[in-house]
Amino acid sequence: MKKDAHPKAVPTKIIYQGKVVMETLSTRPEIHVDVWSGAHPFWTGEERFVDTEGRVDKFNKRFGDSYRNRNKK
Repeated sequence: MKKDAHPKAVPTKIIYQGKVVMETLSTRPEIHVDVWSGAHPFWTGEERFVDTEGRVDKFNKRFGDSYRNRNKK
């Protein structure tokens, strides 16, 4: 094997909003993230469901059969 073929792994701090949320190994000493599992709505159970009822009706009201007929040509 070749010597020094791989970059050096150093202890790394994962930082979210100024707080260290995790420590791991990487080639960089600090990684700043915008989203992580501890703050993402899907993982925290605070997920908001979008009310999609009426979207098809709204689309049909706006475009009607013109959209469907235009794509069949």
